[in-house]
Amino acid sequence: MSEYDDSPIEFPCDFPIKAMGRAGVDFEATVRTLIGEYADEARAGIKIAESRNGRFVSVTVTVRATSRAQLDDIYRALHAHDDVLMTL
Repeated sequence: MSEYDDSPIEFPCDFPIKAMGRAGVDFEATVRTLIGEYADEARAGIKIAESRNGRFVSVTVTVRATSRAQLDDIYRALHAHDDVLMTL
């Protein structure tokens, strides 16, 4: 029995990952590179949205998740990067 056996998510599945950062840097490329280390390219495209005042940007990438460990690796990589302020 692994630590992930009680996960409510059934794998494989399409899973959206959202990262938020400051506008003005190539944030989309950063997010794509970080996620690309652990998952194939986006399944449903990449969605980008700027904040109302244009200071922040969110990037949502839907990946084909194969395990909870894979998702944990993606979120750890995103959290470790200085340009990523928040993830959902």
